[in-house]
Amino acid sequence: MNANPNPSRPAVLIVEDEFLIMEDMADVLEASGYPVRRAWNGEEALDILEEHDDIGIVFTDINMPGRVNGLALAEQICERWPCIRLILTSGAVRAAELDLPAAGCFIPKPYPPQAVVRTIDRMLAGSPPARG
Repeated sequence: MNANPNPSRPAVLIVEDEFLIMEDMADVLEASGYPVRRAWNGEEALDILEEHDDIGIVFTDINMPGRVNGLALAEQICERWPCIRLILTSGAVRAAELDLPAAGCFIPKPYPPQAVVRTIDRMLAGSPPARG
């Protein structure tokens, strides 16, 4: 298992198939002191979660290619890694259409990256996540 380069903060796994969105969010999170891991789809995210125990938050798009979309990923994370917090995002669906996990929240696209950082800060501080 790889060690977290910033042990005071858990890593954030970003699951996003759009390169520019992924890199923009990664830059903002890293500038805010969060170690970042990247996955381009749900299957890759599950592999990363299996390999690394430093992930505290998964920030995932809902609509992704492959067999595991963001909702299926969130469901598997809740079952296998219940301590990991979840932030789901989409430009195609809205929170009212979703059955969000208790450990998760929804942020609609387009989102201001700093809003994601504030949400992560709140979730890790123990505040309940916003319900979208």
